[in-house]
Order: sequence, then structure tokens, then C-alpha cells
Amino acid sequence: SGWKERCRCTAGNSGFRSAMCPNKPFGALDNLLLILSCTKHHIMQRRCGYRNSLIILDSLLTTFFFLTISFFLSPFTIALHRLILSTFSRMNTNSSDEFFQATNHAEQTFRKMETYLQHKQLCDVLLIAGDHKIPAHRLVLSAVSDYFAAMFTSDVREAKQEEIKMEGVDPEALRSLVHFAYTGVLELKEETIESLLAAACLLQLSQVIQVCCNFLMKQLHPSNCLGIRSFADAQGCVDLLNVAHNYTMEHFLEVIQNQEFLLLPTAEIVKLLSSDDINVPDEETIFQALMMWVRYDVQHRQQDLGVLLAYIRLPLLPPQLLADLENNKMFSDDLECQKLLMEAMKYHLLPERRPMFQSPRTKPRKSTVGALYAVGGMDATKGSTTIEKYDLRTNTWVQVGVMNGRRLQFGVAVIDNKLYVVGGRDGLKTSNMVECYNPISKVWSTMPPMSTHRHGLGIAVLEGPMYAVGGHDGWSYLNTVERWDPQARQWNYVASMSTPRSTMGVTALNGKLFAVGGRDGSSCLRSMECFDPHTNKWSMCAPMAKRRGGVGVATYNNFLYAVGGHDAPASNHCSRLSDCVERYDPKTDTWTTVSSLSVPRDAVGVCLLGDRLYAVGGYDGQSYLNTVESYDAQNNEWTEEVPLNIGRAGACVVVVKLP
Repeated sequence: SGWKERCRCTAGNSGFRSAMCPNKPFGALDNLLLILSCTKHHIMQRRCGYRNSLIILDSLLTTFFFLTISFFLSPFTIALHRLILSTFSRMNTNSSDEFFQATNHAEQTFRKMETYLQHKQLCDVLLIAGDHKIPAHRLVLSAVSDYFAAMFTSDVREAKQEEIKMEGVDPEALRSLVHFAYTGVLELKEETIESLLAAACLLQLSQVIQVCCNFLMKQLHPSNCLGIRSFADAQGCVDLLNVAHNYTMEHFLEVIQNQEFLLLPTAEIVKLLSSDDINVPDEETIFQALMMWVRYDVQHRQQDLGVLLAYIRLPLLPPQLLADLENNKMFSDDLECQKLLMEAMKYHLLPERRPMFQSPRTKPRKSTVGALYAVGGMDATKGSTTIEKYDLRTNTWVQVGVMNGRRLQFGVAVIDNKLYVVGGRDGLKTSNMVECYNPISKVWSTMPPMSTHRHGLGIAVLEGPMYAVGGHDGWSYLNTVERWDPQARQWNYVASMSTPRSTMGVTALNGKLFAVGGRDGSSCLRSMECFDPHTNKWSMCAPMAKRRGGVGVATYNNFLYAVGGHDAPASNHCSRLSDCVERYDPKTDTWTTVSSLSVPRDAVGVCLLGDRLYAVGGYDGQSYLNTVESYDAQNNEWTEEVPLNIGRAGACVVVVKLP
């Protein structure tokens, strides 16, 4: 009775007391709180010494207090209540809850399933391929293969069948893939890889497809790449198809020596002949490959010759070969062949009309145009010594060499696929030195020097010899011209220009040497003059519309193009940089303005690569440019290309055709 009385007393003093009435929704919580409070009071009155019990009771009282008010207060209070509960649970050091994670549970489980498979226990499906019957478990097959997952979980007939016929699947390949589903182990062999990949594609085993494709990529060879390419296309393996196709293009010369090429159907020959990416030295190589294929089965393939010949760039074949084909019975009896041959002959006989003959057959393949070399030039470090090469097929610039020393305002010419670096200056010292770079061996050799020290000179090759034109000798602007005699291995003077010129553009066109623009010490020049090596005379031509120093020049389709530059000496801070491009027609002695560059470019390198003019680097008034753009004369537009690795102004840009 005393205990009950104390409980009443404690409850009466509590601010949380509620009548013990079953009607009240929170009466049960109040009653429990009351009992806990009385218990604590009783222990303290008796001084039982149960210290741990008091701590636990205090925690319980606090918890139930927040439980009660959490029904009335905000979500913040609920979160606070949960925090207190977690604190209390941490105080309870007697908790023994634990979690166990088996490290090899999945492996052991699949190993057990494999055992069931070996003993044909619990198997619920039989796969039939040919005369082979392969037992398996639907669950395992569905877990590994999207094909089986769709089959067994859909409302289709096979979902309920105990035996399933696998049409068009190699039995051994299917058995290997079922074994892989249980073990994750797969044997890859050259003799069975294609049947294995075909089965994996059917069953949608992406991991197996990838490893099989990687295996075949490693097996690529000129003797099998066409077969792998065709197989990848049939199976829809895009990555393998692309790799096999690129391999075929890269090794085309070796591929055409193998039986696979001779056995190709006409449609596959069309795919090869229509590609711009075939790696061949010239168009004649592709023509000879086609004729070899036709002669392998001339009785059935002769009829396709006219269609296939349309994919050969006949205008790019040597004229002597075209003349021989015209009298060849295989071509003379085919009207379509005769039309194509006539088109090609006109291209050679009427060079002045070539702009009218432009077509896909007059566009050179990427591998036949050579590589673009950018040599030296001014950069952020006051002078680059590196040489970069641009490959049209890979569409990349790669550093391939380094000059022996820093040079600025030098010239470069290409003779016998070697680069001749001529003149220039290092700081204030002007040079007459000539060096030769072999891009195959990457070896430099020293050549006989020029008679005159020159920087800002122009270099061009005309009918064999190399010419060094104008420039500055460190004291004055030059109008003198030297010619390199490769037989005598010496430089000789020829007739001088009428005007001293430095930083002009020099190029050869129609048997003449042209010196374009430049500066003479007082101003930039609009004038142009040309040199006839047979008369040893210079003559003036029509002037450009704009004055240009640091101009880049190149020729294409019997036109001369003047690109970029500036219109005042470099010492003049008011110099304006040009994005203007002009085209000169030697037949009419007139200039025409064509589409402008995307940005102004002073000291720009310009060169013809294939059927496009490339404008490389330059200076825009603020920075040395690494950007490159190419000009499509047929559409009169410039297109941005892959940039150089470093910015260069005044780089010499030439094309080298390597064997």
C-alpha cells in the first residue's frame, strides 16, 4: 500500500499525468511513464544502490517523454527523438547483433550448380542443337543470357517446353557457352572462334562477344582480314568490323596478293574501290588490283567491268596507260568503259579546262597525296626548331623531327622526297647555310651554301632545280636570285627581279616562277613578277588588289592563290593583318577575290594537299596560331582542320610523297 501511495504522490506532482482512462488515445503512454517514474522514486527512497538501474531508468524516462510529445510536435522533434533513441542504444553495451558476409558464397553456389549439371540433377530444360542434347537449369541460363531470360520469362511456347531446339547454332559452341554460364570459363581457339562468336551473338552474351572480338582483332592478317571483315558485318559486331576494315585499308597492298581478295563478290569490290582511305602509293595500283580480280574469272566478271571502272579515278592515271587501255579489246567493246576513258583523256589533253571536269574521279585518294610538313617558325619561345607532319588518312599532326638549330624566315623546298632548308636567320645573324633532311631516315646533312646570305627569302622548285629568290642579307633588301644545280652541286645566279623583295610568296606555275608581293623596305607590295627559265628574264604581271607582306602562296588547277599577310612593314604598328584571299589566272592575267580566311593570318604557310589548299598557322596580331583551315575551290569555302601541336608563324609548309 505504501508503494502505491508513493506512486500516486509522484504522479500527482508530474506535469505529464493523465487519467488512467482507456478512452484517451495516449493514456497507455502516460501510464507507462507513471510506472517508470514511481519505480525510480522507490529506488531512490530505499537507497538500494542500484546505480546502473537508475541510469537505465533515466534513459527510459527521457525516451518516453519524447515519444509522447512527438505525436504533437514537428518532424524536427521526431528526428530529435530518433537521435536520443540511437544514443540510448549505444549505451546498451549488452547488444550482440552481428552480420555475416560469406566472401565466396556466389562461387560456391555456382560450383554446386555445376555439380548438379554434371550429374543431370534438378535440370529443367534440354537444349537441342543438331544431334546434341544439352541439359541445363533455366534459372542459370536466364541469369547469364538475355536471350534465355526473354524466352523463359515471357508468355511464349518455349517458356513451358522441356526441350528447346536451337536452330542454326553450332552444337559444340552451344555446349561451351552453357559451360561458361556455370563456370565463367571459356576456351578460345582459332578453329572455333567464329562459331563461338556467332552463338554468343544469338544468345546475347555481351561479355563473350567482346572477348571473341578482341581475339579476332589479334588474329588479323592480310590473308584473313577480308573474311573477318565480312563475318563481323554479318554478326553486327561494329567494333570488329571497323578494326578489320581499317586493317584492310592500311595493308591493301598485301591484301590483294591473297586468295580472299580474288574470291570477293562484286559488291565487296565496290566497297573497297569507293573508299578514300585505301593505303596505296598511286591510283594505278588500285586499277591493277581491279584488273587482277576481273581476270581471275573473266568469263563472269567481264560484264561488271564498266560498273567497277567508274570507281577508279581514271583521270589520275598516267596518260600512257589510258592510251593503251583505249586499244584494249576488254575496254573497246564496252560502251561504258569507252565513256570513262574519254573523260580521263580530256582531263589530260585540256589542262586549262580541268576546273570544269571536277568530279569524284578527279579527287585523289588520301594516301596518294603525300604528307604535309610544317617546319620551324616563330612561336611563343621566339623560334621553334620542331617539324610536324600531317597525315590526311589519320587526320593527325605528329612531331617527326627537330632542326639542328633555331632558324627564322628561312625557306624549304622538296627535291626527291627530301626537305632542303635554306637560309634564314638566328637572332640578328643572317645565314646562307643549306641543310637537307631525309624524312625516312630522319638524318640531316649539310649542303653547299648559297652565294648570298638571305632571310625572308622565297624558295620554289621549277622543272627540277631549286630557286632562292630575294630576301634580306642583314643590310638591304635583295632582288638577286640563285639557282641550285643538283648535278654540279652548286648555286648559280640567274637574272635578278625588277624589285627587291623580302617576305614575299614564291611558287611555280605553268613553267614559270612567280614572286608575289612582299616588302621592299618602304612599304608592302601589290606587284607580282614572273621568271621564264628558258629566256632568263623576269616580267611584270597584273598587281594584286591588296598590298601583302608575309603572304602565303600556292597553285591549284592552273590558278595561283595569294593568302593572308599584312599591308605595312612589320615596324609599323598600324599594320593591318589580312584575311583576304585572291586568285590569279595566268591566261587572262587577272586577279579575283575569293572566300576569305576565317581569321587574319600574317606569315601564314600555304600548300596544296590533294585537292585542297591548306593555310597553316600564322599570326593574328595577338598570338601565334596553331589553327589550320583548308580551301575547297569547287565550293569556294574554307573549313577548319585539325590544329598544329604548337602555334607557328612563318613556318615553311611543304608536301612530301613518301614511298
